[in-house]
Amino acid sequence: MPSVSKTEDIDAEHINRDNVGSHQHHTRLYELLKQREQYWWQARQQLLTRKERKMVWYSENSLMMWLLWQLVGYVVVAMVLMLISNLLDIVLPLWQYIALFVLQTVIFVFMLMAKGRTANKLQRKIDKDEMVSEEAFNEMVILAKDSLFPDVHANAPISLKQLYDYFEGQFHLTSLHRLLQKEVDTGRLLLTQQQLDANILPPDLADDELDDHASEMIYKSMI
Repeated sequence: MPSVSKTEDIDAEHINRDNVGSHQHHTRLYELLKQREQYWWQARQQLLTRKERKMVWYSENSLMMWLLWQLVGYVVVAMVLMLISNLLDIVLPLWQYIALFVLQTVIFVFMLMAKGRTANKLQRKIDKDEMVSEEAFNEMVILAKDSLFPDVHANAPISLKQLYDYFEGQFHLTSLHRLLQKEVDTGRLLLTQQQLDANILPPDLADDELDDHASEMIYKSMI
């Protein structure tokens, strides 16, 4: 049977190993969280880009945009033909100009006819991006439950700006805000109402817009 002193040494060594292992596990969780955050951010940016493209080119009022770009195309082609004629010192007959513009119009009509199919294809990509983005964010929440959330509760009250500075910009403000909003929604964190701006900010603000309010957004732990 070991002596008391030996038992204390063994317990201390065991506790030390547990602390080291716990710290390594905590660090690993943050590394995984950073990876998923970057993946989510890229998926989100791609999703927003495709949504903007759909709104511009395939919305109900997009026909005017198509006609405008077709008109621009006519002007560009005419300018190129005039430039070529001047450089090569040749004169193209009128029928060649007309034939080229007719061909350009035919291509435009076919593209316009295929607009519906192209819009459906783009919508399928948007749906896939939304699913990927949602899955990535859910994985972030799972990782944050054992890393970010406990640290925020331990250091609360803390502002979004302080949290962003603590991580030295390795996480986007939007990502941190959306993650912490999960804790706010469950009542575990309180986003103080000392500043009116903090109440009206939507969760999906871009980083440059959110940066103006981050220091005013203070989180208090309710546990």
